[in-house]
Order: sequence, then C-alpha cells, then structure tokens
Amino acid sequence: MKFQTLQWLSVALILGIGLIHLSMVPAEYEEAQYMGILFAINFLAAIIAALGILRREVWGWVLGLVIAAGSIIGYILSRTVGLPGMEIEAWLQPMGLLSLIVEGIFFVLVIMMKPWADLAHTK
Repeated sequence: MKFQTLQWLSVALILGIGLIHLSMVPAEYEEAQYMGILFAINFLAAIIAALGILRREVWGWVLGLVIAAGSIIGYILSRTVGLPGMEIEAWLQPMGLLSLIVEGIFFVLVIMMKPWADLAHTK
C-alpha cells in the first residue's frame, strides 16, 4: 500500500479511538469524574494527533502512539488492579474490545510504517 493510503487509514483509526472514548465520556464521568475528563482529553488529543499525521509530522504519530498505548494500559489496569474510585471492570465489554482492536491496529500500522525513518534522511 502507498504511504498516503496508510496515512489516511492511520488518521481514521486514531479518530476512531477518540470517538469511541468520546461516546463513553458520560458513563465514565458518572462513575468517576476524572475518568470522564480523561476520556474527553483522549478525544481532543486524537484530533490533534490526526492533524499531525495529516501534516506528516512525527509528533502526530508519536502522540497517536501515546494515546493508543495509554488507552490499552488503562484498559488492562481497569480490569486487573482497578483504578481509583472505580470497581474492577469486566474484560469483555463491547466498546472496550472495539477500542482495543482499533488501538492495536493503529499501533501495529504505525510501527510497520516507521514514519520517523524520514527524519534520518533529512539530517
């Protein structure tokens, strides 16, 4: 696949991650306010990452990786040791699984694309 096609797929995936989290803001905010705020921040950061990816800025890709990795880590923590003010959640919630899939695909795609490789050639 061409870089541009993969770039647009990456944008769609990071925006998908943000939209999934945005859709869960009310429920998370009701359970623990800080989680609702973190989910809203995830959405806003996903928009910023998407803009960076569209501009082919390395920081956009890195921000996207941080969002995806942080979301995966948060999912695992919320289902193992739990998070402050919340009970341990079930592993097989549909939105959580969808989010994990999208985050995982984004993570693998960015690692395969190596958008930071161009930096080595420009210096």
